[in-house]
Amino acid sequence: MKKILLISLFAISLFAIELPWLHDLKKAKKVAQKEHKDIYVFVGADKCRFCDMYKKEALSKPKVIEALKKHFVLVYLSRDRHKIPKDFQKFGVPLHYFLKSDGTIYFLDAGVKNAEGVFLMIDEAELNKDE
Repeated sequence: MKKILLISLFAISLFAIELPWLHDLKKAKKVAQKEHKDIYVFVGADKCRFCDMYKKEALSKPKVIEALKKHFVLVYLSRDRHKIPKDFQKFGVPLHYFLKSDGTIYFLDAGVKNAEGVFLMIDEAELNKDE
């Protein structure tokens, strides 16, 4: 049991190290405006096997990490620990929001993605950005 706990904590710490997640949308807007980037918000839950699958299948891949860091200010909100803005859904995680730097939501997707799925989701979000 201790080994499983240590492995889980190690995996979670790797997830946190690889991507510079913020947990405050207000702060993310300031950073996004300063860096001229959009915002990607991943809404998850602490005990969510689908969120864990998404982290493993997509967020641990170097190409995904590079693309997200390059183009977005990253926000992770756990429905169990963080304040979820009223315009956001809390249930049906994982949820993926794409926002302009002013906080305007321009795309929402849900579910587990692999690396290819993340790139397809980003492309779809980009197509919906100016609608």
